[in-house]
Amino acid sequence: MSDFFAPCPRGLEKLLADELASFGAADIRTTEGGVAFAGDWALCYRANLQSRLASRILWRVKEATYFRDEQDVYKTVFDLPWSRWFDVNDTILVKVTAIRCPLKSLEFITLKIKDAVCDKFRAEKNARPSVAKLDPDMRIHAFFEGEKFTMYLDTSGDALYKRGVRTHTNIAPLRENLAAGILKMAGWKPGIPLFDPMCGSGTFLIEAAQMSLNIQPGIARDFAFQKLKNFDAKLWNAMREAAIAAQKPVCELPIYGSDLYGDALKAAHQNLFDAGIRETVDLKQCNALEASPPEKEGILIANLPYGERMGDEDELAELYPQLGNVLKQKFGGWNAYLFTADMRIVKLMRLTPSKRTPLYNGAIECRLFEYKIVAGSNRPK
Repeated sequence: MSDFFAPCPRGLEKLLADELASFGAADIRTTEGGVAFAGDWALCYRANLQSRLASRILWRVKEATYFRDEQDVYKTVFDLPWSRWFDVNDTILVKVTAIRCPLKSLEFITLKIKDAVCDKFRAEKNARPSVAKLDPDMRIHAFFEGEKFTMYLDTSGDALYKRGVRTHTNIAPLRENLAAGILKMAGWKPGIPLFDPMCGSGTFLIEAAQMSLNIQPGIARDFAFQKLKNFDAKLWNAMREAAIAAQKPVCELPIYGSDLYGDALKAAHQNLFDAGIRETVDLKQCNALEASPPEKEGILIANLPYGERMGDEDELAELYPQLGNVLKQKFGGWNAYLFTADMRIVKLMRLTPSKRTPLYNGAIECRLFEYKIVAGSNRPK
């Protein structure tokens, strides 16, 4: 058994813990921003391949305490058997994060960790790995909290929300694992009609279509664990082949998307096409305020404009009450889930949310507002 840590968008920790438990993970412990767990390497491969919610799967290789300064950290890192884990020809990148850390400079400790790894290789192999800031073979993570630090090797490589299928995006795309978490929080399951009237590049639509067809999120990409010396190619190939065999035939699904802007819709078309699932989703160009429900009932989900996507604040102040009217007048029988960082929506929508769930899109604090639409019943007195 090995110890792992799976970071995720803040707010999705409980969902991720449940997902990892369904994979067979043991000793599951949630913390802010992620989930620690234990398991064998088959579980590590499966979590990388199948997790829709994790950002990475990190292998914990050392937990230690330092008493004096950066030299303590250097010695601890130097003593680790790096050449047993990966080859000297693999490029590396060190990333350090910290909470309440007494060390004066994270940049300096990052350099010391990199030196310790390279010096160990030079001592054992008479050569040192190169550093690559873009697309390294091995990412080494160090997390400092107080006088304790933990070293991890990243088994994922690129972040897991990079599914390898959505290459065309708008200016502030929603990360795929956050979109998957929002779909789960909304109670959406394959077969339930889904409508995104502000679909942008199609993140919600692609996630829902892949879930419906049992297409695993990591099936179209590679992972860093494939470069580790303990990599079991036979096990991994069998796992991938089983996942491909379990996929359902591509067909039309009750998944609908629209967007006001043609460029966004073109990106959604292209992403669905590149993923091989274009025919699963019904797309059309339409103003959200003119949208009609595509079916009698279902789930409406939208990432509302905010942050980088935010237009003029006065325009948004006009949008919210109009959107509330559209939902109330047209979408009776539907449940609406609106994701935004703009807290003015509570007053301006003139609809009372039945639930408000805090979530983070990167560093931006947001809310997922739930509205159970029953015509004429949601307007506050």
